[in-house]
Amino acid sequence: MYNINQISKEKAIMTNFLSDRINNLAESETLAMANLSRELKAQGHDVISLSLGEPDFNTPDIIKEAAKKAIDDNYTVYTPVSGYLDLRQAVCMKLKRDNNLDYEPSQIVVSNGAKQSIANAVLALVNPGQEVIIPAPYWVSYKEIIKLAEAKPVYISAKIENDFKVTPQQIEEVITPNTKLIMFSSPCNPTGSAYNKLELMAIAEMLEAYPHIFIISDEVYEHINFVGQHESIAQFDNIKDRVITINGVSKGFAMTGWRIGYMAAHKDIAKACDKLQGQITSAPSSIAQRAALQALKCDKTNVKYMLESFRKRRDLVLDLLNEIPNVKTNIPQGAFYVFFDVSYYYGKSDGTVKVNDGAELCMYILNKVFVAMVPGSAFGDDNCIRFSYATSEDLLIEAVKRIKSALSELK
Repeated sequence: MYNINQISKEKAIMTNFLSDRINNLAESETLAMANLSRELKAQGHDVISLSLGEPDFNTPDIIKEAAKKAIDDNYTVYTPVSGYLDLRQAVCMKLKRDNNLDYEPSQIVVSNGAKQSIANAVLALVNPGQEVIIPAPYWVSYKEIIKLAEAKPVYISAKIENDFKVTPQQIEEVITPNTKLIMFSSPCNPTGSAYNKLELMAIAEMLEAYPHIFIISDEVYEHINFVGQHESIAQFDNIKDRVITINGVSKGFAMTGWRIGYMAAHKDIAKACDKLQGQITSAPSSIAQRAALQALKCDKTNVKYMLESFRKRRDLVLDLLNEIPNVKTNIPQGAFYVFFDVSYYYGKSDGTVKVNDGAELCMYILNKVFVAMVPGSAFGDDNCIRFSYATSEDLLIEAVKRIKSALSELK
């Protein structure tokens, strides 16, 4: 049987020789749970892993063919740090077509995944000791990237009763002269919540009075949206120059392994991120860039089937989870996660194991019925657990059946 300490069982090795920067950095709990799942599978256990945020579809053939052609056409040399010009032009075209946002190629930086785009923006903008506001729940890497920048994360709690969204008033209450940045995702990882136009407008109007604050808007789940038109906070001209819009092809086009993300920002911010990226990784893969170009030019009908599958799975999972006593859910409006409240079960025991928090509950369920999920503490809300429904309906049905069985033994 595994316990929670085994996730980081080698953490203490040689820490005296490593930098404070790396010693203070936490391992991604989503990746840790995925690794633990693989270990259990290797031992012969029938593990259902719902921990990683990865579409279970293959990259569409039209995109794969573009990559093959790129190899044959010898796109095999260094590219501009910010990406090929025609790819950045395609990003601008996409932003105008889908979001009615006007950008020039000089305002676009293509990176090795949206995570690098976020890290570039934070490191280019934030000085040590400055404050970054993060509504919680938040994606796990936000906090750690801020720590790398030696800045201070400031959390705002968004409750399930409010659909895990924060209000302008909540944001304004924590603003100080030392606040440099606010960052959030919509649709959100881990909650699936998406801000509508009126909600974003209210936030933009409030932030107009604070010209020293920039906004990172992580929109990588844009195409997995169950409520219609996706809304970007950069649409409001009063704050557009302070918005860094982050997106990519990984989620909407099932291209996680291709590692292509991008940002759209004021020209000076884009130039700074190009400078930073040039010293760390340089440009992303030339072949992956050609594949991403095809993805951005794709008709949405090429990926519509993924959206419909995710919508159907979401509804299935919500129905099944709502049959479990004392579990609370909201209705996710996008992405492919349910972030459900399991705090009722804290302090309870099956007679052998006592569960005190979300991390221990996740380990209890993993050891008991071999279903892997991520504790909400990784995302800033320990009342909840993140459940990824990016897998088949049969596995989802079996997973919830096992979870229900495990929870029923806690008294």
